[in-house]
Amino acid sequence: MQALMKALGYQFRNPALLRQALTHPSMGRNDNQRLEFLGDAVLQYIMSDVLYATHPDCQEGQLTHLRALLVCEAALSQVAAGLGIGKAMLMDKGEELTGGREKPSVLCDAMEAVLAAIYLDGGMEAARQLVLRCWPKPEDVHRPMQDSKGALQEYLQQDGGNTPVYETIGQSGPPHDRQFEAAVFRDGQELGRGSGRTKKQAEQAAALNALRRLGQAGRA
Repeated sequence: MQALMKALGYQFRNPALLRQALTHPSMGRNDNQRLEFLGDAVLQYIMSDVLYATHPDCQEGQLTHLRALLVCEAALSQVAAGLGIGKAMLMDKGEELTGGREKPSVLCDAMEAVLAAIYLDGGMEAARQLVLRCWPKPEDVHRPMQDSKGALQEYLQQDGGNTPVYETIGQSGPPHDRQFEAAVFRDGQELGRGSGRTKKQAEQAAALNALRRLGQAGRA
């Protein structure tokens, strides 16, 4: 953990907090999920504060868009990978064999937990310094090409309105070859629909369809 603390630029007074932040749920009790919950809120606050101070000409919708990009899974997993958090994580063999140390969702959760651990150990300013030191600029976030849902949400948040809602509107085929159809709505208006072999794939297809209708397909 010393190597990770060096990468973080922060020396823990209570290393047990960092150990918990690095403990994957596959290890059982005392995992990082509670810290992840807190870290999400800490990051939202810090990023809101930083963007408010550094973008005086941006309106609410623009600030919301920038914040969404900087706190999304792609940004968090990118920061975590750069710090080497995956290598330091504690997880069972099953999770490790399935690529758990490189999974964006795992890295994202761990990054939020580490941020919370720093906040609890050293206060908000210590957490803020980590964000200022390690976070990418909005244009440097490498979002997966298939993340149409994230792209749609960011586009819609520019006007500060409600987030999109996804509904499974149909399914067909035998259990071993099921096809799902999903639609995405905002304020009761259907924006797009799509299909896939899982509900998640159908939702991504619906989001991509909505982006195409809105002329924003290049953002996904």
